[in-house]
Amino acid sequence: MRALLWVVGVVAGVLILLGLLLEAVRWLVIIGVIALAAVVVFAIVKTRRVAHRHSATHR
Repeated sequence: MRALLWVVGVVAGVLILLGLLLEAVRWLVIIGVIALAAVVVFAIVKTRRVAHRHSATHR
């Protein structure tokens, strides 16, 4: 009976840690997607500025 309680306790602990890990992974994915979107927007803005500056010098 005592071994069964230990097994149940360990399984419960593993499930709790797994749940926390998956929650953390989900938030890391969300943060990563936001960061990727920010980098893409920054690159587009920078490219447009360079293109605008380049066309202004050739007028």
